[in-house]
Amino acid sequence: MGRIAPYLLYEDGAAAIDFLIKAFGFEEVMRMEEGGVVNHAELRLGDDSIMLGDPGADYEGPNKADHRTALVHVYVDDVDAHFGRAKAAGAEIVMEPTDQEYGDRRYDAKDPEGQLWSFATSL
Repeated sequence: MGRIAPYLLYEDGAAAIDFLIKAFGFEEVMRMEEGGVVNHAELRLGDDSIMLGDPGADYEGPNKADHRTALVHVYVDDVDAHFGRAKAAGAEIVMEPTDQEYGDRRYDAKDPEGQLWSFATSL
């Protein structure tokens, strides 16, 4: 059995960590920082985790590239409460909570660097 942990690249890792904690409810597990740059970090939401780090000079994130590069889909216990938290924290809402024909209630939001997040609860 395996686990999948997305590894996301952020130009400002410290700001990304602060936002992901405030808006999406992640908790910081570990951070490796050198000279003000987050080289590697791990955040957890429930039993699942993501990792993130500095992309290096050749990276062009979604905001700079002006297009979506990935979508991280996360299941939460109460998508409407989660939506309220994210919206209050300033997440850019792409889609309000909506019942999907495949059985989820889902909303989509972007973080400040343009990464697209999808949060859902199975109905």
